[in-house]
Amino acid sequence: MVLLTMMAVLTAAIVVQRNLFAVVVFASIYSFLMATVLVALDAVDVAMTEASVGAGMSTVLLLGALYLTRGDEVKPLRRPLVPLVVAIVIGAALVSGTLGLPAFSDPQAPIHIHVVPRYLAESLRETGVPNVVTSVLASYRGYDTLGETIVVFTAGAGVIALLRRRRREDPRR
Repeated sequence: MVLLTMMAVLTAAIVVQRNLFAVVVFASIYSFLMATVLVALDAVDVAMTEASVGAGMSTVLLLGALYLTRGDEVKPLRRPLVPLVVAIVIGAALVSGTLGLPAFSDPQAPIHIHVVPRYLAESLRETGVPNVVTSVLASYRGYDTLGETIVVFTAGAGVIALLRRRRREDPRR
């Protein structure tokens, strides 16, 4: 609850902040807190990705973007109520979608009675990989992992392409 409270406070600080450097710093702290929550939920692989991509690379890229642009947000001419309403509706839909999920760590959840026993019993024979987590990520979900890698690589390449400075050629040459 302490971590979630700290994340909520950081979210509020990000929303009201007008200095973009402070927003980047707060977002980086938020990402580290999220990584800590994921470690507490025993999702260490996702936590490492969150820490490296969310807090590490994103912070570096955003600081680079701030270096190339101005550091203050321009105040809007009017209050943007439509985006606020859209965000609230989407948030409510996401929360309502979680109401039908099984309780956290419920041993009778469908994943625990259908998929997990098969992975534990058959992964070595089917994939030849002794580590179950590695066999799931690299073999059973191989295309999914490849897709995630391509998305992260493409996003990084796009950001680098956008932030790259081009030198103007000297017309006298």
